Amino acid sequence: MGRPEAELQKWASRAKNWRNVFDSSTNLMRGRNDDGTFQSPFSPYKWGDAFTEGNSWHYTWSVFHDVQGLIDEMGGEEKFCRMLDSVFVVPPVYDDSYYGFRIHEITEMQVAHMGNYAHGNQPAQHVIYLYDYARQPWKAQHWAREVMDRLYSATPDGYCGDEDNGQTSAWYVFSALGFYPVCPGSDEYAIGSPLFPKAEITLENGRKIVIDAKGNSPENRYISSMKINGKDWTHNWLKYGDLTSGARIVFNMSPDPNTARGTSDEDKPYSLTTE
Repeated sequence: MGRPEAELQKWASRAKNWRNVFDSSTNLMRGRNDDGTFQSPFSPYKWGDAFTEGNSWHYTWSVFHDVQGLIDEMGGEEKFCRMLDSVFVVPPVYDDSYYGFRIHEITEMQVAHMGNYAHGNQPAQHVIYLYDYARQPWKAQHWAREVMDRLYSATPDGYCGDEDNGQTSAWYVFSALGFYPVCPGSDEYAIGSPLFPKAEITLENGRKIVIDAKGNSPENRYISSMKINGKDWTHNWLKYGDLTSGARIVFNMSPDPNTARGTSDEDKPYSLTTE
């Protein structure tokens, strides 16, 4: 944008302020007191207080622009993925002491039966795609399909929580196409699992994005291989410019995850730390 270097450095520095509320003893975000000490006692299941309509399990992952930085702080990709796994498997317990009653977002999390993953509460909706940043993209594919299949339906109660300015619908539309904008400030979309065998988007410039998911089915949710405009594609991201120029994306779908695909450094989506 042609801004002065001093201005760039100021905002780049502030973009790292999330580290000030990261607690390395728990690998979770944690509120601080006025004197700078961490709040104590600490429960990652406590809604409200240091967090807005959510808990530490939800907000820990809100480092959209620097997922690699969060991976590093957590001690590497294996520990990062174990923490991500935990979101979906820890019990759907909660602490509502801050509010004094159970807010509806808590109820929606429990009804979803996905641990402490609260898809009906927007702050956690990107969490599924963070596996793309840690060399385990097949887990993003698995959970994207789980959410689309289990938490959405064409019925009067087809949403699993608040629509909130179209965010819950936008998540579904993007995810059904097979990609999602984890960090809107970048020019990349993280890849998930396309829902339909074929989709076609006509852009304002008249060009088209054609998505062909060969062999797609409820069971075949994993990407075994992928091509863009005839070129093999192992990356866990798509570029905005490549899409708006018109693109043909071919997914080859499988019932089994391809754990060798999307596992190189170049396959990870954008993070500030890697600049």
